[in-house]
Amino acid sequence: MRANTKTNQLKGFSDRTSDVILVLICLMAVLIVAYPLYYVLIASVSDPYEVYAGKTFLAPSKFSLDGYRAVFADNSIITGYINSIKYTVCGTAFSVAMVFLTAYPLSVRTLPGRKMFSIFFIVTMYFGGGLVPTYLVVRDTGLMNNMLALIVPGGVAVGNMIIVRNFFENSIPKEMIEAAEIDGASKWVTFYRIVMPLSMSMVAVMVVFSMVAYWNDWFTAMIYLTGPEKAPLPLVLRNILIKSSASATQASTITGGYAELNKLTESIKFSSIIVAAAPMLIIYPFVQKYFEKGMMAGAVKG
Repeated sequence: MRANTKTNQLKGFSDRTSDVILVLICLMAVLIVAYPLYYVLIASVSDPYEVYAGKTFLAPSKFSLDGYRAVFADNSIITGYINSIKYTVCGTAFSVAMVFLTAYPLSVRTLPGRKMFSIFFIVTMYFGGGLVPTYLVVRDTGLMNNMLALIVPGGVAVGNMIIVRNFFENSIPKEMIEAAEIDGASKWVTFYRIVMPLSMSMVAVMVVFSMVAYWNDWFTAMIYLTGPEKAPLPLVLRNILIKSSASATQASTITGGYAELNKLTESIKFSSIIVAAAPMLIIYPFVQKYFEKGMMAGAVKG
């Protein structure tokens, strides 16, 4: 009796120790992931020279909003936000639709040529024509200076498609699909009435992936969009930073002018990161539970 009690005490102590260790590990992981973003946030409202001197660690040093004032003083910032929202919403809807329409047939093991199609998609993950051929294709199809140039070429993300295909193969009961087909449902009816309602967690995952990709994409817009009125937010912020850096360089011959403008440029760098990342950071908590569930369901099972 005493031996059992002693064993239970040791076991309870061991469990508590394990819990403490796991909590400490989780806290360290949170600090490693969250602190860089927090540092950028406090640096964006601090004096840049204080930041580079290492005086900004846990709280802002010499609080200043000059960086945000400079960013929002540019009239193009609102246009950039509107354009980014438009490109992100349209691009996400198109990409998610294409990914699911591509992944579902490839998840059907009886599809003729399934292996060949799978190999074709996988090859595109490792080999591509490059920037010049892609540019020529976009130009010859009449998509230059058109929002479709930012949406159509990257509509089918092969990595996302493979995740969704694995989800269909491992998480959608084959018996339900067979029962629907026996009842006379067509392939399209089965897909929209049965498969999609069971895949909403995976839809949330793909929406997050696509939103982040389209929201942060500035290089494609820089290549294919010629008018500043169509520039997305990341490209607008890049242009603001370039103009600020150029102004600081031009002021280098003026006593004291370069130092002040260079300080403003450094503030704009941190402020731009927060301005660009804020919408995604606000949206993510609302889809987090679906994101985690979908990622687990889409993982490869042995």
